[in-house]
Amino acid sequence: MAKVSEVRCGIIGYGGAFNMGQHHINSIQLNPGMRVTAVCDLDPARTQQAKADFPTVETYNDVETMLAQAPIDLVTIITPHNTHAPLAIQALNAGKHVITEKPMCLSIAEADAMIAAAEKNGKMLSVFHNRRWDGDFLAMQDVIQRGIIGEVFHLEAYFGGYHAPANWWRADKKISGGAFFDWGAHFLYWVLSFIPQPIENVTGFFHKRVWHQMTNEDQVQALIRFRGGAVADVQQSSIAMAGKAKWRILGTKGAIVDEGRGSFKVYVQHEGFPAEMEVKYQEGQWHA
Repeated sequence: MAKVSEVRCGIIGYGGAFNMGQHHINSIQLNPGMRVTAVCDLDPARTQQAKADFPTVETYNDVETMLAQAPIDLVTIITPHNTHAPLAIQALNAGKHVITEKPMCLSIAEADAMIAAAEKNGKMLSVFHNRRWDGDFLAMQDVIQRGIIGEVFHLEAYFGGYHAPANWWRADKKISGGAFFDWGAHFLYWVLSFIPQPIENVTGFFHKRVWHQMTNEDQVQALIRFRGGAVADVQQSSIAMAGKAKWRILGTKGAIVDEGRGSFKVYVQHEGFPAEMEVKYQEGQWHA
């Protein structure tokens, strides 16, 4: 296989939400051997902004045109969730490697079709997941992998509050996939890292009681049972007037409780006496 001296990257989606297009380009440009050469967005105002931010990139307002004409080897897809699968398959069939923002897509059928397109065309398909490098997650993962709290058998994860979801596509279930398809993608990844055994089954619950102008669920909960008996309870809510700890993790030798405030508590026994430690979050490593 010939050595590649440079990977030319194209961005599909330069929307204003969190400036993720700009974030991806800045991250790519930090890596030697990678260069962003093209940006595509349906909105001409957004491609004008991309050109102002990065004058050397070519800009397009049509994906098919960019895939046919732009000097690119890889595309990163930063668009609403329901567009990830069709855009990824289109790019793979055009001979481009593909990275999608999370979530990868909205169904197993879409995931299978994307993987099949990657295999058929001999191209890479991956999912951008920067929060696997968050400092709080890295610190808790280190404690668990060191065996300090023993084997994890019960885990509770919570995120939310009492507030109406933003009135845009991320709250429209047909586009977003539902409440778990945003922050839930990060939390569920973290859970699977803390409990590496295969999943045996999942039971889910949801409420739709308050924010009827949105089609995403108001509250969702997944009870995940793993081989060996470990259980994870993951909850996300926009109708929780009272919250709880972000993480409560029980192991056979100790426990972790994290309130999301820069450090977490580790509870263990030392020579038969209860002991408590406070562990600071590590530095985030998003560049990785």
